[in-house]
Amino acid sequence: MILDTLGRPLRDLRVSVTDRCNFRCAYCMPRDVYDRDHVFLPRDEILTFEEIERLVGLFAGLGVEKIRLTGGEPLLRHEVADLVERISTVDGIHDVAMTTNGSTLARHAQALADAGLDRITVSLDAVDDARFRHAADVDFPVARVLEGIDAAKQAGLAPVKINTVVRRGLNDDTLVDIAGRFRGTGHIVRFIEYMDVGSSNGWEMGHVVTADEILATISNEWPLDPVEPNYLGEVVNRWRYRDGGGEIGVIASVTKPFCGECTRLRLSADGSIYTCLFAHAGTDLRDALRSGATDDELVKVVSGVWESRTDQYSEERSGVSIGLPKVEMSYIGG
Repeated sequence: MILDTLGRPLRDLRVSVTDRCNFRCAYCMPRDVYDRDHVFLPRDEILTFEEIERLVGLFAGLGVEKIRLTGGEPLLRHEVADLVERISTVDGIHDVAMTTNGSTLARHAQALADAGLDRITVSLDAVDDARFRHAADVDFPVARVLEGIDAAKQAGLAPVKINTVVRRGLNDDTLVDIAGRFRGTGHIVRFIEYMDVGSSNGWEMGHVVTADEILATISNEWPLDPVEPNYLGEVVNRWRYRDGGGEIGVIASVTKPFCGECTRLRLSADGSIYTCLFAHAGTDLRDALRSGATDDELVKVVSGVWESRTDQYSEERSGVSIGLPKVEMSYIGG
């Protein structure tokens, strides 16, 4: 186990397997930036499954227990179930999860479960078709995403977690609809405060619907009681419907940051590691991998990065982040 300068252990690794996505959500990949002329990473610059598997093994030796596959949209990566199978058998890895937009989940869910995926999270900002198309900025029916969630349940990946980013003026008036759609299903909606990730989404504090506002809206319809966290460092605040209809979560990284218990490291699709979602620079591992670095040499690099880590961006933000250089979320995963 290694600790950073604030005593935080390394426990979780988020692996971006591609920087591509077929949606254009404004908070992540706004269409005016990620247009037809946008140049994505060439295939030879993206880590191979063998390279990812090797790195996961080294991270596991440093204390990592959980892996989350992200993107971009991870299901756009060809044969990604093969990667799931590879890393699910790595000694020390006890939990393999994935975050997806759900667009192709219906046809991949069973293969992912068979490969060893433990959990799945679907990003879904609206359940009304017109509102969904507007939020995702794509001509795609929400029904296909809902079918994917049903398929994941059938494949044994329940409960599915539903991530809903709440932005004022976009979907803040539909929170009860979203919560109601999944009440009683066993799935868990997690409402997320709109974060100032990257530099292309035009974030302003006025767009943020706070956790307190979200909870008030839902509890006015269905009273809620707080639930204890599942583990130390859990980023979501859990709430249970008083009538037994299940639970929801709220991730309040803007108004109630949780940097003090952060145990995450992020691996980009092209092989750089980042210690924070709000980082502006990473440390390249790909060149070392491809130039013959030994396991010990790679471990030394990773250990040095983590043990010198001081970042706690969310706790230090001033309220306005425009102008601060930060890597885009589609590059290192949400």
